[in-house]
Amino acid sequence: MDLRSARERWVRTGGVELCVAELGEASRPTVVLVHGYPDSKEVWSEVAGRLAEHWHVVLYDVRGHGRSTAPAPLRGGFTLEKLTDDFLAVADAVSPDRPVHVVGHDWGSVQSWEFATVERTEGRIASFTSMSGPSLDHFGHWIKQRTSRPSPRGLGQLLGQGAKSWYVYALHTPVLPEMAWRGVLGRQWPRILERMERLPADRYPTASLPRDAAHGAWLYRDNVRSRLRRPREDAHAHVPVQLITPTGDAFLSPSLHDALETWAPRSVRRTLPAKHWVPRTRPDQLASWIGEFVRDVEAGAWDAPAGPGTPEPAEPAATVARAGRFGGQLVLVTGAASGIGRATALAFARAGARVVAVDKDAEGVAGTAEAARSAGAPGAWAEVVDVADEQAMEALASRVAAEHGVVDVLVNNAGIGLSGSFLDTTSEDWRNVLDVNLWGVIHGCRVFGRQMAERGQGGHIVNVASAAAYQPSRALPAYSTSKAAVLMLSECLRAELAERAIGVSAVCPGFVTTNITGTAQFAGADEPEQERLRKRTTHLYALRNYPAHKVARAILDAVVHNRAVVPVTPEARAARLLSRISTRIPRGVARLRPPL
Repeated sequence: MDLRSARERWVRTGGVELCVAELGEASRPTVVLVHGYPDSKEVWSEVAGRLAEHWHVVLYDVRGHGRSTAPAPLRGGFTLEKLTDDFLAVADAVSPDRPVHVVGHDWGSVQSWEFATVERTEGRIASFTSMSGPSLDHFGHWIKQRTSRPSPRGLGQLLGQGAKSWYVYALHTPVLPEMAWRGVLGRQWPRILERMERLPADRYPTASLPRDAAHGAWLYRDNVRSRLRRPREDAHAHVPVQLITPTGDAFLSPSLHDALETWAPRSVRRTLPAKHWVPRTRPDQLASWIGEFVRDVEAGAWDAPAGPGTPEPAEPAATVARAGRFGGQLVLVTGAASGIGRATALAFARAGARVVAVDKDAEGVAGTAEAARSAGAPGAWAEVVDVADEQAMEALASRVAAEHGVVDVLVNNAGIGLSGSFLDTTSEDWRNVLDVNLWGVIHGCRVFGRQMAERGQGGHIVNVASAAAYQPSRALPAYSTSKAAVLMLSECLRAELAERAIGVSAVCPGFVTTNITGTAQFAGADEPEQERLRKRTTHLYALRNYPAHKVARAILDAVVHNRAVVPVTPEARAARLLSRISTRIPRGVARLRPPL
């Protein structure tokens, strides 16, 4: 999005002139986007363009940044009190008769916490969305709590955040930061961002960066030490707050918001698998969450007062669901009619995701989609597709993208079981198991992974393999081969797609109670013997009694923490360990005959 097409105005306040840009119809509710350090309003361009389809969007260059003028002198010209004056002047100019929804990133969030907690802004703010920037008052109390009542965990958190805050100490030194930004650091900053954050090079950062960064050092010098030493006791938010935490933020620890509900009783938390500059790397997700939050606030979902002895606001079910870790993200799960696939679809639904459930079983997958909606998914849809059919998978990917958007998380779970000796396994048996277990995964990774890569905003692929991928068995030559191929495919994809911020995980369950045992094929056995073996295998798995929902939990955890290989069940973890330290024991186990 190019902000050169935006409507511009200048707002005079406190001895400076602020450059203000507007997008969308002015008659709609207003969303004000506040940038951080060392950015200008252009950091929001991609998010702003998406929000402008439904809202009146306002961006402004903070004093001393972008095209806004700087205070004279610089010292004392960037206090939170003066930044609040600037915000009120902008709000009065762009929305004089209606409160505005504030969204802040980095230092934009730090100052917006001030806007959301001081008495003089009451009635001018409708909601606040915060990302990657804590309240300095809350931060000060966080430090005091951990130093006044020290504990190993608290001291560890202090040391961890202290290490992440190295740049704050540097910016307090005189002259040197300005020299660095106006010199080599300013010239190299775009390349540094490209390497660290994989930011696309598209009119960001702007040419004013060296001057902006030099001026912005006074944001830290004018505010940090004084507020951390003497934090306000009354820094409670008087508006609903949405906290978005990038899990890969190199500058802030999630523990800084441990007491969020104390300071902001009307609040919702969301996490995003991304690094610090999420306005540039994940504009689709941010625009979706901001829009949904603003919509709910405008609809009155957060009107009820919250505090000691008062009930929580009566939120609509969709808002409660989106409060989950995967709120609003689009997740597609194959093999979702039953077992691990169904459990995974429901787990993502409970975590707030929109779910596309895929399976050949039309009735079963329809039931999963209905259950996902009941579990809290903002949207859930059933798709009847054979994952082994390449053209059907390509059509599915096109249909999903057109109707729901690009998938954020793909779970390739569909699979079939095949047991029996190698010599009894026919070519047709091999084709069947490889078509579903391996080619189904390849098709999913290719068509949906390409869409993720072309979107350029990251994503995650989970391929459900098996402990049989690394534990050989004389009874599972075809099945183990297919799952070993899935494991290696996942490792290769993880290496290739890392530079595109797409994570890839291979989840390797052991013996899990699902209906795969009731549909498994046994090579070389006639139909009566097939039925006997299915019943016997199902009985043995039932005795093991490891539920599918535990695998689903491991899948969500793999996405959140971007884990590479995830053995699930004790026997899967033991086999993985043995395969890494010795080959003799797994080979010995492989020779054992199953008790069938």
